[in-house]
Amino acid sequence: MSFFSLIHTSPSSHARAGSIATAHGEIQTPIFMPVGTQAAVKAVHFSELKNDIKADIILGNTYHLYLRPGIEVLKNGGGLQKFTGWNRPMLTDSGGFQVYSLAHRRKITEDGVKFASHIDGSYHLFTPENVMDIQRAIGADIIMAFDECTPYPCEYNYAKNSLGLTHRWLDRCIEQFEKSEGLYGYPQHLFPIVQGSVYKDLRIESAKYIADKGAFGNAIGGLAVGEPAEEMYEMIEIVNDILPQNAPRYLMGVGTPENILEAIDRGIDMFDCVMPTRNARHGYLFTHQGILHAKSKKWEFDLSPIDELSGNELLRTTSKSYLRHLFKCEEILAMQIASINNLSFYLELVREARQHIIEGDFSSWKKEKIKSISCKL
Repeated sequence: MSFFSLIHTSPSSHARAGSIATAHGEIQTPIFMPVGTQAAVKAVHFSELKNDIKADIILGNTYHLYLRPGIEVLKNGGGLQKFTGWNRPMLTDSGGFQVYSLAHRRKITEDGVKFASHIDGSYHLFTPENVMDIQRAIGADIIMAFDECTPYPCEYNYAKNSLGLTHRWLDRCIEQFEKSEGLYGYPQHLFPIVQGSVYKDLRIESAKYIADKGAFGNAIGGLAVGEPAEEMYEMIEIVNDILPQNAPRYLMGVGTPENILEAIDRGIDMFDCVMPTRNARHGYLFTHQGILHAKSKKWEFDLSPIDELSGNELLRTTSKSYLRHLFKCEEILAMQIASINNLSFYLELVREARQHIIEGDFSSWKKEKIKSISCKL
């Protein structure tokens, strides 16, 4: 079985329904990946991810896992899946975005990035080579190339020089990846990352460079870092016109439900974002009827369910009044229920999108869906 199978394309857009085959299971696309930065999705247990939220794949982060629990602990545990008990697919981000976000703690050179740990201030060096070795030891099914994520706004010359560095690092990643082997008896797949900020010529250059590598899948990075949504959509369109059809396309770090539907419309297959769980912890919930602020006094006596259209029974049987009470009391259960709600919503959204792609009415469904989920309750 091939790594990626394209099952159906929308007749009125670039939306695609597909399937990714990994050693730990099959992933139906389009897919949203809950973020488990430190080998845990915040406030949600793996049993809930499997049985209630029905996540096909989750994401871990190389930077954080390298610092804690450390590579030797992960090796001793037999890799990330065995260490955590999550026996489904995993993807690891290379740490490039975390290095970007630690601007005051790092120095970028041709060799790699020297950075100070946010935990204890100790210094470490990430290179394309050792990031490949670290991700081999972590053991995720899909691993990412080491890149530099440019900020927004970003001067053209900086973006161009950064792009050249990212491409040179990619070549070193591929060389190291190809001469090494997985440690746990199953294949891993390396995804390059397209960069180029919001400059059309740089995105075209990067997409061509990445497409020529013939990788199993490809990612688009450096978006959702502050640029207007329309600029992000334009960059997606430019890149997807070049990236191969027969490989999955992963838009990193995106985004709102509307962002996800618009990106699916433009041919994206994979997503991750901290927004569902981060917003949940602050009481902001995504539902099929609209956006709900759970702490609002308007829900004090409202016994209607959090989301009566959810496929998750918990959310159809827990009232807004009760959830508000839990938040007002600062009960941990409030964050847990809210996080389950938001992740359930995101996973249901991409599954619903997939169904409408297959049925052939994705474009008309998307337009109406965005209206219903974007209103404030």
